[in-house]
Formats: sequence, structure tokens, C-alpha cells
Amino acid sequence: MPDLTSPTSVRPPDAAAHAAAAARLADLATPPGALGRLGDLACWIAATQGEVPPRPVENVRAVVLAGDHGVVGSGVSAFPSAVTPAMVRTFASGRAGVSVLAAQHGVSLRVLDLGVDDDLDGLPDEVRAFKVRRGCGSIDVEDALTPEETTRAIEHGRTIAAQEIASGAQLLVAGDMGIGNTTPSAALVAASLGLPGAEVVGRGTGIDDAGLARKAEVVQTALDRAGERVADPVDRLTALGSADLAATVGFLVAAAEAGVPVLLDGLISVACALTADDLAPGAAAWFAAGHRSTEPAQGFALEKLGLEPLLDVGMRLGEGSGAVAAVPLVRSAALLLRDVALLSEVLGG
Repeated sequence: MPDLTSPTSVRPPDAAAHAAAAARLADLATPPGALGRLGDLACWIAATQGEVPPRPVENVRAVVLAGDHGVVGSGVSAFPSAVTPAMVRTFASGRAGVSVLAAQHGVSLRVLDLGVDDDLDGLPDEVRAFKVRRGCGSIDVEDALTPEETTRAIEHGRTIAAQEIASGAQLLVAGDMGIGNTTPSAALVAASLGLPGAEVVGRGTGIDDAGLARKAEVVQTALDRAGERVADPVDRLTALGSADLAATVGFLVAAAEAGVPVLLDGLISVACALTADDLAPGAAAWFAAGHRSTEPAQGFALEKLGLEPLLDVGMRLGEGSGAVAAVPLVRSAALLLRDVALLSEVLGG
């Protein structure tokens, strides 16, 4: 088995297919630039498939990776950790926000426990099949994970992606569930980009001004504690992440290595995408941004990744919901490039 934590470069999407898609886009029976960013998206889809015109994007598969975060005890969240297992049960019953969107848009959805601080008794064994531990360390006072746990979580994420790809995924979505998860995610972005804690924190699930100040202090304390270790993406996850975040990084790396595109969601998946691109340079070329979060750290990370979100509607639910809401745009872009008549056909007819 290869060393799953060693940096590797990722081959880019097919440049020749992208060029051919751009040429086809210019030849459609539409005014130049009339499709706007849908045209750009269509060219990216074609490049990821290596096929022009692109195939319809029918098999979209989303996975919610769940876990708890010890930093909640430092007062960074408006909700207690007990909400996490309750929401995992809600996912399993098909009643969460992303569950409704996934059903509406024909997206496969499953939820997996990587680090929920609960045994989740009564749920199917498959939900707990990749559990690394219950909760994680509070990053302001200790590492989130042991090095072995980080490696195992990354490996689990890779396995989960491989399972979805084996099921025919043409497009993947990495969702999240975990009270307090915007704090370690903001810390990962700050560590990746060399930013202070005060610049990256947002209100998450709705903390007040005092909570926001505490959150900034917690992130900065965590960054100071981790020190130079944050230069290495795996050490960064050990110090500042969690089992669910490390698994998300593995999921994203495996997708990029396999040449399967990923539609990112909010701060959590974008923070993990930034880390994944550090771990596997070039991975970001396989990612598109589903929506713009209200969290400042997401904006910094998206700028670094060179991604512009498809939607900007003020969502901050998480779960993968913003990405799933953007799936119709991805499907529409591919079909427009595939099925709109060429100008030569219109004029010749």
C-alpha cells in the first residue's frame, strides 16, 4: 500500500478537452459569452471527463463525514456537542436540510461517523464503520489527534471516496456535520495561509460578539501552540484538525487522484481542499466551489485555490447543502454544451 500521507502531484484535467470544449462553446448558436459562467463550468466538466461534448452529469454522490470537536468546551459555538449525534440520526432518517436537497436533485447521500462523541446506538453498522475515535482534543490546549489517528482518518477518507467512485460517481460532494467544526477549519485556513486568528473567524452557527472574540482567541492560541508543525499538512491536521476533517482531506485527495471532480461546500470542505492541495499538489484543479459561505476563512481559502462559487445566497447550514443546491447548475452546464445547436447547424438548416 502506498504511503497515503506523503505529498504527491496530481495530473490536471485534460487540457486538450478543455480547449475543444471552449471551441465548441464559441460555436454554439448563442451570442458570445451569453452563457456566462455556465460556459466556463461546462468547459471544466468536459476537461474532467476528457470528453467533448461532455456526458450528462447524472451520478452525483454526497457523503456527510461527522465528528465532534473538543474546542466546543472553550465556548466557540452557539450549540452544545449533543447536537452532533442528534443530527447524525436526522441524516440517517432523511430529514436533514441536505437530505431534502439531495432527494430533490437526485443526489445519493450517506452519513458516516468519523469522530462523533457518542456510540450512536441503534443506527446501522455502516454509519459507524469508519469511526476513528469519540471526539477530539481541544486544539487550544492539545493536539486534536494522535499521528496514528490522523493517518487512519486520511486512509478512511480515501477508502470512502473509492467506494463512491466504484459506485459510478461522476461528481462527488463532501458534506460535514459537527458542532464547533468551523473553529478547527478556520485554524487550518489560517495555518495554511499564515493569517492571524482574528482575520479568519466567523460566527459559525450564530455566536454573539463575545463568542466571536473568544473564537478568535482560541484559534490564535491553537496556532501558537502548533507552531512550525503547521508547515506539514499531515502534522497540521494532527494539531488543528479532527478525524472528520482529516478524512475529508483524504476523500478529496483520492477523488483528485482518480480524476473525479468534487463540488465543494462551505468553510469546512474548502479548508480541507486547501489542505488537500498542500498534500497532493494539483488536486485543486479537480474542485469547483458550490457556494459562498458567510465565514471569512472560506473567502481567503477560495481566493488561494482560485475558485469562484457558483451560488451566493447567504447559506451557512453546512452538511454539503450549498454544494448540493448547486448541482443543477453543473448538470445544466454540461447539457448546454452537449445539446445546444451549433451556429453552423442553424445557419445551414
